[in-house]
Order: sequence, then structure tokens, then C-alpha cells
Amino acid sequence: MSGELTGLVFGSGFAGQGHAEALRYWGVEVVGMVSRTEEVVKRVAGEMGIPYASTDWDQALEDLRPDVVAIGTPGGAHYDQILAAIEQGCHVFCDKPLTTSSGTSRHLFQEARDKGLKTAYAASFRYQPHALLAKKLISEGVIGEPFETECISHYELNPLIPWGWSHLIELGGGRLSNNFTHKLSIVLHALDATLLDINGEARNDMHRAPVVEGVHDFRERGEFAPSADELEGIEWRAVDSEWSYSVLAHVMPSTKVRQPVTSVFRHGGMQPKFEGDYVAFYGDESSIHIGGAYAQGPLHVKRRGSDWELVPVPADITDGLPDIEDDTQRNWTVLIGEWLADIRGEGYCGYQTFKEGWQFQAAVDAVRGGDGWFEVPADA
Repeated sequence: MSGELTGLVFGSGFAGQGHAEALRYWGVEVVGMVSRTEEVVKRVAGEMGIPYASTDWDQALEDLRPDVVAIGTPGGAHYDQILAAIEQGCHVFCDKPLTTSSGTSRHLFQEARDKGLKTAYAASFRYQPHALLAKKLISEGVIGEPFETECISHYELNPLIPWGWSHLIELGGGRLSNNFTHKLSIVLHALDATLLDINGEARNDMHRAPVVEGVHDFRERGEFAPSADELEGIEWRAVDSEWSYSVLAHVMPSTKVRQPVTSVFRHGGMQPKFEGDYVAFYGDESSIHIGGAYAQGPLHVKRRGSDWELVPVPADITDGLPDIEDDTQRNWTVLIGEWLADIRGEGYCGYQTFKEGWQFQAAVDAVRGGDGWFEVPADA
């Protein structure tokens, strides 16, 4: 494609605003923003200097005919919005989950593929600097043959978080859709691996949630949680999304190994932790341990017979990333940059597409079903 690309953003919250900034970083003219609440979308679009604001995505697609569309709405709305964008011939970037079922995710992947459109799926914490460092060390043979990985986290979330999209699977909620997907992406990227099969269970630790008005940015939802003396007479709604999960998977690196790598993913949304969250890789020669649920750092390596050694992120990694302090915003920006480069004819570099969005959702559905080992499909 030649000339300046135009973009339309679906969603006016944290994700929608972040996607708009990432598109602009790479020279896309953001011509419109769509969201469910007219007052909010007009205010946010005005503050960001976006000329078109609407609550009707079909009309926005018709009026603006953008080259690219970025989806930052809750997952339950994704299918219809993405399908409309695909039918309009737009390239589509979507935050996770792609949809709320493997069947609808598969359909979107096929539709975009058959129309020759470029898609991107934003399980994007694989671009954390320390995750990229782990990938570099593993490719250099530091751990030897990889044997296993661990991704462990506990968040101690407030059980009185106001009811919203995160509380229902059909709206895109659940820790598998919004936590596990990032961890799986980190592991697969670091090992240059494919997901073979998966098993596990999910647990709902919050069966109802209070209804509180005023939450727009989900990062601030804890600030709206009612106190104990405010609960009398409050409205409650049912919750069916999982807040904890235990997953065991087999992944196969592209390099020659004797057996698949065993990957453990453990998350407790409501439970406190004694020690820190981490991501770890274990091989026959050494181990890598990264602090943080999403590999925020620091990174240490332990070789046999030696102590743990701190390994700083080298300049060749940091210099290749946008100079953006916020992890989430930087990671969106990296992924959108790779996607746009492909759209502009510079070639595909291995970023995650709707194919991975479908495969990840198939894995999530299998864990939620709890029916034993599930062989992840390789092709539609």
C-alpha cells in the first residue's frame, strides 16, 4: 500500500486510547473512534484530537472506509465488530480474547485469510524486554535443551470489584482469556515453539459481584469497590468467569529436541502470595528465572554448580524498542509496528495473527471444559 494509512479505533477506554496512540506512533491517521457510550466517546475523541466519534460501528465503517481497524472493546463484542471490518476489507488488530469461543474465532481467522487481509492478535507481553532477553539466551543455547517452563502468579484482587465485562465469559471475561494468553505467548515466543496439547482446570472464586456505576477504565475498577458498610441494599449480579486456573501444556520448539517441553501455568486471581510472581525456563544445562507475572524482570541465570547471576537487558534489545515507559503501551506499539510493516509490504516477521487468536481460544475453551488432554488444531 502507498500513501498514509487511515485507522478507525473501536473502544474509548484504556485499550482503545492505547491502540490509537500506537497507530499514530507509526504514522497512521486515526480518523475515528467508536464506543458504546456517546458522551464518553465524544469526550475522549475530542481530547485525543480524533475528528469522528460515534456509537455505531457499521456506520463508522461506511462513513470513513479506513484501511485498518483496531479493536479495544470487551471481548464479547469482538465477533460482530471484526466481521463487519473484514467485510469492509479492513486489516484488523484485536486485543485478546479474539472472541469468546473457538468456533467464532476460527471463522474470523478464515474470513480474513480468504480475503487476503492482515490481522494481529494482541497477547502482546511477549515483547517485554526481559522476555526478549530470555528468547535471545535460549536461542544462544544458554539453558541447553529446554525441558520445562513455569508461569506462576497470584494477584489478591478485591472480591468486591464492581460487576463488569470481566465477570462473564460471554462478555470476554475470565483470567484464562486475560492472563493466561499473555503467559502462553511469552513461552511460545521465547522457545520459538508451537502449542501441541493442553489440559487443566479453571475455578470461579467469585460467584457474585456488586453493581456500581461510574467505571469506565477497567484499571480503576478497584477504586469503585464498595466498602463493607456500603453493602447493605446494594445490587448484586452473578459471575461465571474463572478467577483461578491450573494448566499443563506441551509445546514443541522449532530447534531439535528429544521431547516436547512441559509448560505449567498457575494463576490465583483472588489469593495472596508469599513470594513474587515469575516466569521460568529450565534446561539440561541451566535455568532462567524472570520476576513478574509477565516477565517484567529482573532476569537471573543459574548454571549447574554456580550461583544465580543477574543478566541485564542489553542495548541491542532496548534500542530496538520504542522509548515508552508503560509496558502495555510499548508492547502494543511494537506489535502494531510489525503488523503495519506487513500491511505496507515490508513482509511478515512472525507476529501473532488471528490464527493464534483462534488457537489460543481453542486452548482456553478446552481448559474451561476440563475434559482431559486436548490436541490443539494446527490448521483450519
